[in-house]
Amino acid sequence: MKIENQVSLLPYNSFALPYLAKNLIRIHSEDDVLQVIKQKLHPLRILGGGSNILLTQDIDGFLLKNEIKGLDIVEEDEENVVVEVASGENWHSFVMWTLEQNFGGLENLSLIPGTTGAAPIQNIGAYGIEQKNLFYSLTAIHLERGEKKIFEKDECSFGYRDSIFKNIVKDQYFITAVRYQLKKKNHTITTQYGDIQSQLLSKNITKPNIQDISEAVISIRESKLPDPKKIGNAGSFFKNPVISLEFFKTLLKKHPDIPYYNTDDKNSIKIPAGWMIEKLGFKGMEIDGIGVHKKQALVLVNYGHGKGESIVTLAELIQDTVKENFSIELHPEVNIW
Repeated sequence: MKIENQVSLLPYNSFALPYLAKNLIRIHSEDDVLQVIKQKLHPLRILGGGSNILLTQDIDGFLLKNEIKGLDIVEEDEENVVVEVASGENWHSFVMWTLEQNFGGLENLSLIPGTTGAAPIQNIGAYGIEQKNLFYSLTAIHLERGEKKIFEKDECSFGYRDSIFKNIVKDQYFITAVRYQLKKKNHTITTQYGDIQSQLLSKNITKPNIQDISEAVISIRESKLPDPKKIGNAGSFFKNPVISLEFFKTLLKKHPDIPYYNTDDKNSIKIPAGWMIEKLGFKGMEIDGIGVHKKQALVLVNYGHGKGESIVTLAELIQDTVKENFSIELHPEVNIW
């Protein structure tokens, strides 16, 4: 195990912010995690793909860079397969691998950045699917006791962009592997989002397969979201707020054009945060090297030489303005360090 000092995090965060890690340790195996615990190194932070964090300062302590790799089929029958993926694998590459095997389930989650280890923490989701729909279990190591634990689905408390790893056991575990149960045949195709339907229609696809869905999602995401390699960003900065049906009816009287989505709870409605942000004139705003993307108001960007603190200030201004005008609180989807 090697400790690297004063490492630039510019290549390791999608906002392209040039902060430093005082001590960085590359984790390639469970044994590396156990070595860190044995040496009682503190404080610890875990870095995956760096696509869902906003750095605001240099990182003291010890930063564990997850680089654990590996893919394996651990169970299968005629209909289903359980795939184990190491937590340092790139999520999109993993999804592409499942499609190459004709394993269905994750196609709507194509082109989501980050590592597989971050997927259950954030309970990533897009276009009608969340990773919890396919989640089977995960393996994690307690960062103080060094104990290995298998978390089953019902232990993870998955919610909208939420899990037990974001609250009750936050920063207590290092996830080393995740398992998903996928379909080998008789795939269920999810196309209820209008963007997917429009994309398929444009290609005259009436009976899409899982590869068609993936290609449609990739096209949509590429058209709406800026490439982090060209413009620093972390994708959607805010969660779409979920409000009560009663409050939504009141809101609809003031804003009859407000779009909305139904949720699993018939008494709750999801409101697109990007619509509110755009409605309030933030879309395309640029100041001091940062701003709100011109094509997608939900995406905050670093145009080149911005600072993390400036992005936080802009985010807080957006939150305050939305609350003032819509009486709705926006919560960041991005983790602020």
